[in-house]
Amino acid sequence: MQEGRDTVVQRLGSAVGDEVGRVIVGKADQTRLVTVALLTGGHVLIDDVPGVAKTLLVRTFAAALGLSFRRIQCTADLLPADVTGSTVFDERGREFVFRPGPLFADVVLADEINRATPRTQSAFLEAMQEGSVTVDGTTHPLPQPFMVLATQNPVEQKGTFPLPEAQLDRFLLRIRMGYPSAADEVEILRRFRAVDPLDEVRPVDVAGELPAAQQEVRDVYVADDVAQYVVALATATREAPGLRLGASPRASLALLHAAQAWAALDGRPFVTPDDVQSLAVPVLAHRVLLSRDAAFAQRDAEAVLREIVAEVPVPAEQGETLSAR
Repeated sequence: MQEGRDTVVQRLGSAVGDEVGRVIVGKADQTRLVTVALLTGGHVLIDDVPGVAKTLLVRTFAAALGLSFRRIQCTADLLPADVTGSTVFDERGREFVFRPGPLFADVVLADEINRATPRTQSAFLEAMQEGSVTVDGTTHPLPQPFMVLATQNPVEQKGTFPLPEAQLDRFLLRIRMGYPSAADEVEILRRFRAVDPLDEVRPVDVAGELPAAQQEVRDVYVADDVAQYVVALATATREAPGLRLGASPRASLALLHAAQAWAALDGRPFVTPDDVQSLAVPVLAHRVLLSRDAAFAQRDAEAVLREIVAEVPVPAEQGETLSAR
């Protein structure tokens, strides 16, 4: 990748962003974060209140990609076999055959994932980590690319099952949608008044561009001082008084990979501390646990992480350190 010229990653990111922007108003940052996950082979948890376009973002993103898409509506009576598929007896062939479940798609929407029971939630775990599912002792590889975009409502707790830390750790990013501005909400009313703009989305050539784009991301250079900065942030979460569980080495690696994609989307062949800072909260916040005192004070992990980012010294170009901006 050469700085200053249009790259495969930039072309793909711009095309996807333009198509998603036909439908979703004022959520370019969220679209970019989902694109980061796509470029790194990661998964995304969209955690926000109802009615702020969580599901619509996923549907639009999948339509813009032009890849195979399946939606799983998670409920308390959803069984693991409903997700992974099952082995059935084929009367015609007189043999047992595997019938794939909805996980066998390039983009999978797990809607309201916290309404599924822990047993069913665990069905996603192997798929998200290994890219395969095991049914009746046989492992079946999932299509590539494979991406889980899960939504959940953090407000309504009745009839829900909180995701365990091991499963949360499989999500590269957790993002919030947030309420639109007044101007954006007026535009939403105008845009959806008579037609569904989702019908106007045209798929970009992701199937042809994605492998090259993902290779560009892997080739983005990470200097030693930037890698040390990532580790310093992770170490600070393990020592912060507001947290009782800090970021793991897997979280550090996730932050590094996400920063590579972030830099590539900007057309840069190297990662900067600013890239790391931009992604620290969405990559780390769902991987840490608040201390009891912090929870009692009604603080949240995002606020604690922003304080950590502000306090950890940032590497400078000549090896000096500056206070975090």
